[in-house]
Amino acid sequence: MSESSFTPRVFSGIQPSGNLHLGNYLGALKRFVDWQAKDMETIYCMVDLHAITVWQDPKDLQKSTRELCAGFIAAGLDPEKSILINQSQVPEHAQLAWIFNCVARMGWMQRMTQWKDKAGKNQQNASLGLFAYPALMAADILVYHATHVPVGEDQKQHLELTRDIAIKFNHDYGVDFFPETQPVIEGAATRVMSLRDGSKKMSKSDASDASRINMTDDADTIAKKIRKAKTDPDGLPSEAKGLEERPEARNLVNIYAALMEHSVDQVLADVGGKQFSEFKPMLAELAVEKLAPISTEMSRLMDDHTEIDRILTRGSQRARAITAPILRQTYDIVGMVPPVTV
Repeated sequence: MSESSFTPRVFSGIQPSGNLHLGNYLGALKRFVDWQAKDMETIYCMVDLHAITVWQDPKDLQKSTRELCAGFIAAGLDPEKSILINQSQVPEHAQLAWIFNCVARMGWMQRMTQWKDKAGKNQQNASLGLFAYPALMAADILVYHATHVPVGEDQKQHLELTRDIAIKFNHDYGVDFFPETQPVIEGAATRVMSLRDGSKKMSKSDASDASRINMTDDADTIAKKIRKAKTDPDGLPSEAKGLEERPEARNLVNIYAALMEHSVDQVLADVGGKQFSEFKPMLAELAVEKLAPISTEMSRLMDDHTEIDRILTRGSQRARAITAPILRQTYDIVGMVPPVTV
């Protein structure tokens, strides 16, 4: 089976860890919507199995999963055009992950930067799930024979491991069964930084709520946070090179460019020479225009999660129509005895 014979299919996922913010929207959700408009099948996942690699309060996890699904829909993902799923409702993810645990090598896992960062010096107390996380991520992708995965730069290493697992499986069993999936990393604001410190990534774990724009913030809160965002005293340059060594300025320009769907150079051609006292109101107005409707729709969906639960149930049914045959073929390749219908 050549690469060209795989159905073009996009898969990506986000952990339901609560407090969706602007970085999640520009780095993931907005790009998911863009891919939905292309002539490819798109599958987007709330990866709750990944979330429990560190302890989660059960009630919070349920709420966060539904909130993430609400964010997907409010951002523009259409459950009729894209398949929206909760990872744990599609058991083939975990079943294929076990096979990949037996294909992947310990040395591969130990080299993963995120494993080193998250486990730190306390690796003996980290969960086995956290260590095996990349094999489950590979299964998430390959159980759909996904050909493209929109991800942030921080997940690129995991995508490379996914390709390694696919290549080794194909080699070990003398098949051409799993595709060598392509990571897709693009956009002016795939990495959105803190509004209080341009050297740090925008994060829900930052102690200061002013450091991020939450997707549940109302219009007044969004505008206020942008007005108070940290900047420097210099005016805006007319070309991107002038943003070097100016992390806060670069961050705000990147956010503006991503919301406008323009390049940084296009933005600077228009605003070069302006002071931040002029630029921030422009950014605030644009952010409110783009984000406030999303916040409103998320609130509506979360008021009664019946619609969300129905969408996820239907999504899992559609997903399993893809994953079940692929897992059956994988079992056959590996040598598992198939069940007999009686």
